[in-house]
Amino acid sequence: MRGEVELTHSIQAIIFDADGTLVDSEVPSMDVIHEHAVALGVVCTRAQAHQQFRGVRMADCIAWIAAQLPHVPPGFAEDFARSVRAAQAVRFSEGLGVIPGAFELLGALQIPFCVATNGPREKVEMTLGLTGLHPFFPEHIFSAYEVGVFKPDPGLFLHAAKVLGVAPEHCAVVEDSLPGIEAGLAAGMRVFSLMPPAELPAALEDRVVTIRSLVELDNIFHRKG
Repeated sequence: MRGEVELTHSIQAIIFDADGTLVDSEVPSMDVIHEHAVALGVVCTRAQAHQQFRGVRMADCIAWIAAQLPHVPPGFAEDFARSVRAAQAVRFSEGLGVIPGAFELLGALQIPFCVATNGPREKVEMTLGLTGLHPFFPEHIFSAYEVGVFKPDPGLFLHAAKVLGVAPEHCAVVEDSLPGIEAGLAAGMRVFSLMPPAELPAALEDRVVTIRSLVELDNIFHRKG
């Protein structure tokens, strides 16, 4: 108990990723990109695609895919992004889940919190809206496309902290992907990692707090159970 109190005592704001952290959209998002890549002839398993693209901005995903193709037609990046975004929107509308514990955690928090995502605003607005989480974020949704810096660069998180009016060292980041974890650490923030421990680089193990779920994070902050 004492360790948990000390862990959260200095935290005055929380910055959440969206895909895979609050909304169960990471898997369908990566599936759509994988399906589109395979349709072009890219040889890549579903597992490889998820490892390659998780938490990575769309432009970098497309650049990797383009590098696998023998010929890249003019306008490929724009056309591919447009097609993937449209397909993802359809996939999301067919059913999108909330990460267990999200409603309870957000409803109980008494400190400022926000979303900071590598995705475009229209995507996060859609996923939060479809899952009923949007009312928790009436003002503070930060998109890397608008801020102009993408994880693992810490700039997105530093921008969010500045808007919230909280020093970086008093902010916590909740992330499920390596780029986001690296961005939080580079920003000098406390990082709670939802990544499976086996997938987290050994060099980062002692620098993050690994949690199994948002339910566990809720218990840490509100000392339940």
